[in-house]
Amino acid sequence: MSKKVRCIVVDDEPLAIELLEGHIQQFAQLELVATCWNAIDAFEIVKNTTVDIIFLDIQMPGLSGIQFVKSLQNPPAIIFTTAYREYAVESYELDVIDYLLKPITMDRFFKSITKYFDTVRSPIIQKEVSLTSVEEDEHMYVNTNRKYVKIVFKDVLYVESIKDYVRIHLENGTISTKDKISVFEQKVPSYFMRTHRSYMVNRNKITSYTMQDIEIGAVEIPIGISYKKEVIKKLQS
Repeated sequence: MSKKVRCIVVDDEPLAIELLEGHIQQFAQLELVATCWNAIDAFEIVKNTTVDIIFLDIQMPGLSGIQFVKSLQNPPAIIFTTAYREYAVESYELDVIDYLLKPITMDRFFKSITKYFDTVRSPIIQKEVSLTSVEEDEHMYVNTNRKYVKIVFKDVLYVESIKDYVRIHLENGTISTKDKISVFEQKVPSYFMRTHRSYMVNRNKITSYTMQDIEIGAVEIPIGISYKKEVIKKLQS
C-alpha cells in the first residue's frame, strides 16, 4: 500500500475548512493531519510534523498565506485556496502546485490533486485515484432559511434561476438559496450542463430530449437559442 499524503488546511473561514475536509476525505491516498485558523499555528505544525501538502488561504489575519510561504525554508507542496484572482501571478512565482478559487468544487479539487501526483509523487500512485469513486459522494452546503443544508450533487435533477435565487430540484424535494445561476454553475461538477439562461441540468438525469427541450422524467426544461449548439453537441457526444 502506498504511503499516504499528509495534508493540513489553513483557513480562517469554518465553512471553507469544512468543504476541504470533505474533499480530502474522498481520497484514500490523502490524510488530513490538522486544520488551522492562521499561519502562526500552521508554522508550528509544519515545524514539528511531516506535511506533504498545505491547502493554504491567502487572505488571513496577521500573516498572509503568501507571507507564510515566503517564511518557510523548505516548504511542502502548496495549493492556494482563495476567493481572489488577483494573487495568482504572485503565488505562481512561489512555485506552488495550484491556485484554487473558492468555492472549490470536487471536480476542480480532483484536478489539483492529480496535478500534485503528476508533479511530485509517482505516477503509479496517481493511477490509484478513482474519479468515479470520488464523484459518488460529491456534495456542497447551501445557505437556506438561516442554516447550511447538504446537497449531494448526484441527487440533483436540475437547477432553476428565479431572480436572485436558485431553486435546486432534488429527487425528494426542492431547496432555494440566494445565488445567481452563473455563479452556482461554477460550484458544481462537470456533468452539469447549462441549457438556458434560467436552467441547468444534471446530464445523468436526462431521460430524453428534442431540439427544443430536455426531459427529466415528466419535467420539460427548455433549451435556449444561444445554448442550443453546445447542448446538442454534448448530448450527441
